[in-house]
Amino acid sequence: MAHRSLRGFERLGHACRDLIYPPGCAGCGLPLAEGVGLCPPCWASVRFIEQPYCAVLGLPFSYDPGEGMVSAEAIANPPAFDRLRSVAVHDGVVRDMVHGLKYADRTDLAPLMAAWMARAGCDLLPDAEVIIPVPLHRWRLFSRQYNQSAELGRWLAREAGLPFRPLLLRRVKATEKQVGLTKKGRADNVRGAFQVRDREGVAGRHLLLVDDVYTTGATVNAAARALKRAGAAKVSVLTFAMALSTPI
Repeated sequence: MAHRSLRGFERLGHACRDLIYPPGCAGCGLPLAEGVGLCPPCWASVRFIEQPYCAVLGLPFSYDPGEGMVSAEAIANPPAFDRLRSVAVHDGVVRDMVHGLKYADRTDLAPLMAAWMARAGCDLLPDAEVIIPVPLHRWRLFSRQYNQSAELGRWLAREAGLPFRPLLLRRVKATEKQVGLTKKGRADNVRGAFQVRDREGVAGRHLLLVDDVYTTGATVNAAARALKRAGAAKVSVLTFAMALSTPI
């Protein structure tokens, strides 16, 4: 009975969602038969990140150097996390989806984006024990009313059947917006910005850190360092988009 009631509430929720956001392409708005998705032209424009890519950073290679190869960037600047995977390059339709979720209250995009993330992170999810979103500072959360990374993490946890711990990591420093800062400026901006609430929930575990976009890696590196200092065995990162001009 409880299960049927839950299904009923879900159907009602979907109906309300479709009333507020009529089924249409998440890129151009072209009407679709049902739900949120992409029309064929928008789908064809997405630059999905597929193998071959760097085994650590997930940066796409322009040629296949062989299985398990690591990029020069990962060797020269080893990240605080263990591995990173992203769905697609942050441009065009993908950038519009990120901006819609982040700035335009398009939380209805989160289930679709999370489903794509589950596919992109298929080599990370089997080992992951807990999913943690990159947190917002309380003042930014108050002004925005929701955390886009938490929306993605919540749906990803549901997709993967993993525990979701949105409060395990907190942002204790009210940082500036990263947009417009240099790589060094971004790193300085988030240094010491994160703190673990529950060390026992972290110690010895493989954690999957979720964010919307990977740019220079400053934010997820700072978060991963905090988790590693608290005793995490491994920290992997999964994002929806990666800022990248051309393959390496």
